[in-house]
Amino acid sequence: MTHFFTNAPCGLAKSAAVKLSEMSAKTKQLGTAMKDPHQQRRIILVIVCVALLLDNMLYMVIVPIIPDYLADLESEQSEHSAAKNNNLDIQIGVLFASKAIVQLIVNPISGTFIDRVGYDIPLLIGLMVMFVSTCIFAFAENYATLFIARSLQGLGSAFADTSGLAMIADKYTEEAERSRALGIALAFISFGSLVAPPFGGILYEFAGKRVPFIVLACICLADGFLLLTVIRPLTNRTRENMPVGPPIYKLMMDPYIAVVAGALTVCNIPLAFLEPTIASWMETTMHSSQWEMGLTWLPAFFPHVFGVYITVRLAAKNPNLQWFYGALGMVIIGASSCTVPACKTFGQLIAPLCGICFGIALVDTALLPTLAFLVDVRHVSVYGSVYAIADISYSVAYAMGPIVAGQIVHNLGFVQLNLGMGLINVLYAPALLMLRNVCQMKPSYSERDTLLEDGPQGLYDTIRMEERRGKKKNCVNVDGNGVDAWSGVQRSMSEESSASF
Repeated sequence: MTHFFTNAPCGLAKSAAVKLSEMSAKTKQLGTAMKDPHQQRRIILVIVCVALLLDNMLYMVIVPIIPDYLADLESEQSEHSAAKNNNLDIQIGVLFASKAIVQLIVNPISGTFIDRVGYDIPLLIGLMVMFVSTCIFAFAENYATLFIARSLQGLGSAFADTSGLAMIADKYTEEAERSRALGIALAFISFGSLVAPPFGGILYEFAGKRVPFIVLACICLADGFLLLTVIRPLTNRTRENMPVGPPIYKLMMDPYIAVVAGALTVCNIPLAFLEPTIASWMETTMHSSQWEMGLTWLPAFFPHVFGVYITVRLAAKNPNLQWFYGALGMVIIGASSCTVPACKTFGQLIAPLCGICFGIALVDTALLPTLAFLVDVRHVSVYGSVYAIADISYSVAYAMGPIVAGQIVHNLGFVQLNLGMGLINVLYAPALLMLRNVCQMKPSYSERDTLLEDGPQGLYDTIRMEERRGKKKNCVNVDGNGVDAWSGVQRSMSEESSASF
């Protein structure tokens, strides 16, 4: 017996050593995989997609929770039911809009910050802020704390969303690959937005208010640790030669970027305005049950993903028709929005809502890669500010939705709201004709190919290019005719490169 007890610790120590060696081997395998650019891009895409999924789940998970929770808080604090209901509607609208309003304010700053320091550190900042805001949501017990948590979420989103999309555009430099990667990210955004309400409602009903937010906070924390482990954003990097993109206000004045930004705002108005108003309309006109109102948008997830898939496939075959896919999406959104008030049953309502989400998928999937392409050919290939503009476009729609939509329904009616949104989308669609010749714009790859032996890898390749340009300037030779010899070599190589294209 004594011999058994003396050998037991040795056996445990050996098994622990075996486990540690296995973990060490797996860590080495992960490190080896990260040296492969293709594997690195895939892991980065996973990290960004999880961040976007979390952000949109946090945005929508409060839909079934907060109105009921605030009503319980109001009933404990007030005895005047009429004043309570009126005040409650205002509180819910402001709380829903606060995230988008903060995002709208912070995005110009976050875009510039991302252009200066890169994409990984802002993504980590965004995940940290989202984690903190989610924990505050879980344990908040009054309206002021909920408002602070919701506003913090907007701050985190301004960094995480913008840097995530910019990182994808930076890592995937081929147009077809870029469209596919951004399409995957959009699918995660859609999944988070449409699945969050039933996810939050079910957990709130059976486990309480805190559980949905604790689950999302744990996922956020895990994604942050994965980012720290894989990308290591806090390691020292040479940032003195970071390429400087144009200021965000100059990008906003670019007519092509302005047209794309306007389309992103207009196409998201129906979704942003219907989300806070459709439940009460369904209850009034259809006498819908709670589960029907909770699952209103869930079927629309499938046509949204299908829209992303088909647009990516079409863009790969006919990249010059991106503008047409976007315009077609806006027409579909407009027609679907106009038919919403005609629906009399829950089954009938599913069709136009699916049409709206399918159209949004066409517009987003066609135009988000177009923003990166426009920056490549007309400006500097740094994507923080241009995707901050995209985020601003979304935020404008979602900031107005919870506040303006209710007032329009109250003053004009639900039918007029939908007809107006549909008309705006149809009328804006021809503006995308301005983008029909964008694909003919060709960036000059000669300097990049001359200065870089390897294929382009995005932002940090641009840093290397700047460093090598600086070295070349220090060793310029001038021939007898006063001609810069390096410039002559570069011009000849540029001509050869152009001929190869």
